[in-house]
Amino acid sequence: MKRSLAIILVLSAFHSLFAQDGYNRFKNLDVLHYSFSLTLSDSTDKINGSAAIDILRRGNEKAVILDLEGSGTAGRGMKVSRVLVSGGEAAWSHKDNRLEIVAGIDFVRQDTLHIVVDYSGIPSDGLIISRNKYGNRTFFADHWPDRAHRYLPCIDHPYDKAGVDFIISAPDTYSVVASGMPVEISRMPGNITISRWHESNPLATKVMTFGAARFASALTGEYEGTPVWAWVYPENRLEGFSDYSLAIKPLHFYSSLIGRYPYGKLANVQSKTIYGGLENAGTIFYSENSVNGKGSSEGLIAHEVAHQWFGDCVTEADWHHVWLSEGFATYLTSMYFESKQGRTRLEADMKAARTRVLRYWERKQAPVIDTSVVRLMDLLNANSYQKGAWVLHMLRHRTGDENFRSGLRLFYSRYLHSNALTSDFQAVMEEVSGQDLDAFFRQWLYVPGQPELKITSAESSAPGTWSVTIEQVQEHLFVFPLELLVIDGKEERIVKIDVNERKETLTVKAGRNLELKPDPNINLLFSTVSN
Repeated sequence: MKRSLAIILVLSAFHSLFAQDGYNRFKNLDVLHYSFSLTLSDSTDKINGSAAIDILRRGNEKAVILDLEGSGTAGRGMKVSRVLVSGGEAAWSHKDNRLEIVAGIDFVRQDTLHIVVDYSGIPSDGLIISRNKYGNRTFFADHWPDRAHRYLPCIDHPYDKAGVDFIISAPDTYSVVASGMPVEISRMPGNITISRWHESNPLATKVMTFGAARFASALTGEYEGTPVWAWVYPENRLEGFSDYSLAIKPLHFYSSLIGRYPYGKLANVQSKTIYGGLENAGTIFYSENSVNGKGSSEGLIAHEVAHQWFGDCVTEADWHHVWLSEGFATYLTSMYFESKQGRTRLEADMKAARTRVLRYWERKQAPVIDTSVVRLMDLLNANSYQKGAWVLHMLRHRTGDENFRSGLRLFYSRYLHSNALTSDFQAVMEEVSGQDLDAFFRQWLYVPGQPELKITSAESSAPGTWSVTIEQVQEHLFVFPLELLVIDGKEERIVKIDVNERKETLTVKAGRNLELKPDPNINLLFSTVSN
């Protein structure tokens, strides 16, 4: 530990880009690959770690800053023992959950830095060490959204994606599954097994993972050369293999809809983490109670598999744009069930989603892209999920089904294994549709709320006609197409109107018993107010 040299660090020397979500980015440094070597034990929760990190240096930064939680008063957190830069001892300082690394003159002359950080400690979070429902000890990485740095030195933000190796040394009673493909399983003296998994595709830290537990595993299928695996507790072997075999169905659907699956395998893992499902790239973790032998988790599986394309492979560059992950996975799940059960299933899903959005609006009046959010867990809300899905549903209606599908494919291929913002998706959809979508994206994503409609009707002086008024009573004015189902006795027909003003009026032909139902085909996110 050479903390005394850390005083040469001058923060103004870092050419950082301050992003909307508050994370300081270093535009001239790019992590290429992490190799995390971790030693696990049955006698203690303490882990011993060594992280080898390859970083491309494009500018004149004189230091590297990594996220890593330090030791706390409760005896948890990480303590660094040594840092090497390209084989030589480096000066470093570890405080405020940041590891700042400085080296000699050779540091600033190299384009690629190889940094090794040796450390140890008891994770406060990020690696869940506990016992599963059968009383067996388990280790599950649980990084979303920015909890990897609780035990791994890294850039813990999705803007900097990198390849990763996990090299896990553990008692041989454990099996290990992790991001990437297995490249080593070595039985060592002392009843220890070393497992190494390698992923060359760049991943955000939020979806890098490993799990160590007593597992039963089986190949449950294959699609276009991609093996689909189930990893479950041995006590749940038969029902788990059956339940998780459902994953091949959404894998097939999304591959056809969007593009080729981006990873070498799809492992579906029974786990013990804080989420019902976590979309780790190629290695999805599900709640241990998702296994029951009844195949009742198909919706959960379809949602997490959809994330492999959007959220994992194409990743939001800024946390406030997380709807590009959660909204996409939510709507793609509905499209998956639409492909199986028809339009009525899609409409049922969108009705339920609309209810969730309106209920959330009663609690918090915020836009989908809400730059006021500081606590990232607060982004897990109905705006990111259900309203994000509604934006895609209305966009599909606006651009047409074929253009929408083409847009999904182009967005995926253009930002494959990279990052994107909402503006990037908008540009793609404008390109494929030939439409100016600026007003659409602005009002549905950056403006809080949705249309609140007061719809009234009155018989006109002309026989057989009615005057129908549509008034927006919410604060912000929206522009949208509206369909009205006109029920005239036993006759039904749909009339359409483009709502551009605070109050619009149209004339409808009908008899004495007029009934109106707005949005009969479930294409608009809105609410109604009583007359």
